[in-house]
Amino acid sequence: MSAGVLARRTVSGATALRGGGAWRPTPYQLFGFLFWLVMSLAYWRVPLCCDAGQHAAVVERLKDDLLRPRHPMADLPGAGSPYYSPLAVAQGAFARLTGLGGWEVLKLTGPLNLLVLLTGIGRFVRVLTPRPWAPVLALAAMTLLWGVERAWWSGYANLMSLTGNLAYPSAFAIGLAFWAWALTGARARDAGAVRYVGPSGLRPLTGYAALGALYGLILLVHPITAVAAALGAAALVAGWQRRRGRAVVGRWALPVAVALPVAACWPYFDVFALAGDDSVDAMHRRLYLDLGGRFGLALLGLPALWLRARRASWRDPLVLMFALDCLMVAYGWISGHYTYGRILGLTLVPLQFALAVELAAPRPWPVWRRLLGGAAAAGACAGLLTVHAGAVVPPALDPVGFARPPDWPTYDWAARYIGPGEVVITDGYHAVHAIAGYGPNLAAPAWPDASLDERERLRRVADVRAYLDPGSTRAERSVIVRRYHARWLLLTPRQRVPEEAVVVAWSRRTGEVLARVGG
Repeated sequence: MSAGVLARRTVSGATALRGGGAWRPTPYQLFGFLFWLVMSLAYWRVPLCCDAGQHAAVVERLKDDLLRPRHPMADLPGAGSPYYSPLAVAQGAFARLTGLGGWEVLKLTGPLNLLVLLTGIGRFVRVLTPRPWAPVLALAAMTLLWGVERAWWSGYANLMSLTGNLAYPSAFAIGLAFWAWALTGARARDAGAVRYVGPSGLRPLTGYAALGALYGLILLVHPITAVAAALGAAALVAGWQRRRGRAVVGRWALPVAVALPVAACWPYFDVFALAGDDSVDAMHRRLYLDLGGRFGLALLGLPALWLRARRASWRDPLVLMFALDCLMVAYGWISGHYTYGRILGLTLVPLQFALAVELAAPRPWPVWRRLLGGAAAAGACAGLLTVHAGAVVPPALDPVGFARPPDWPTYDWAARYIGPGEVVITDGYHAVHAIAGYGPNLAAPAWPDASLDERERLRRVADVRAYLDPGSTRAERSVIVRRYHARWLLLTPRQRVPEEAVVVAWSRRTGEVLARVGG
């Protein structure tokens, strides 16, 4: 968040001896703290869902063995899994020190990631403009101006989605990206200013090297966010760096030269090998569907972006950033590498922030700006009432029945019987995504992972399906149990309990049944 304002006043006596200053928070410090508090409470209130089970499982595996963790969800080696990022290793180390489980660590990580995100936003907007209300408006635009249909995905920073993904690596990486853009933009914009030192008039090389290490960290934490971060950095340098010459090129080559070795030296996985991995492309195709419904309100920022292009030409950094992001998203659609669609959330940032900077201009406003402000306020209200209000309004205070975040069941009732590392056979949608977060393994992992050949994962999925088929024989089921050393079944209410299984527990909420097999 931006630095506080020191309010001067006429003083006397002892107060005068202390300098006569009274600290006041900036608007962003005040509203940013309130946002952090409300969102943290909302995040703790909403049950973790969706990908959270995978990330909780990662913490559990690192808690068990920090240096050589097993596969996040299966009883298999985990070497090469991209889930073992620096953030995950830090979470695993914290879990080992405190004895907390994966789910508890995720709950604590959410507010910390939000703090990184909020401070990064404040720092970046300060580089764009000194207007004190611009960061507040940027935060409002970034969380509300999406669309009138829910956009729920890892890496989406809208109000509704944040209640579920604050603890994800993507949230941390986006916060780091804003910090990286702020530091990059400050260096590019201020090149040649009098405060630069050295014979070339440029800042010392250590700052550029540290910037490269930061981009390398983003690449390791969340590679797809690193793509958007790199595009943003290119836009900032191309838009604001006016100096030319070998010294300038050399200094901007230094962050690249540092970022790549930092990423390459990470011992848990090879991040560059992920560039050719298309195993998750198919599941990301849905990101390109209903773009207008999920992102249409962000187009209210187009007039502001057009004004920036008109005033500063196409070299305005936000204009360049938006153009580059759109090209990358289009490449993902044309090439079939739909995973690049995950940068859609950050593609909206230039629109949202350009609008915020424009509306933070001092009054009096001309007619066109008043119209733009009214449209933006109407759009924010539309987004809040149709999509986002249910994220922060408790059900007891909800007067109209706002749409709510997903309300997934927990599996504490089953996990208390299953030993750490024991194998569970299940294909229930919620169970297959969540149960590994408590420490057990799955016979068939829910998600593709670079540490496991996708053909093998699909074979495991087929075996689980065959086991749970009502027409399967006891002999066929026994082969699968022995193959994966399975000890437990977690069955949906519609699935029958095999004759050789012993029911141990069941969920009053979902009707799911936990049964023991395999001895």
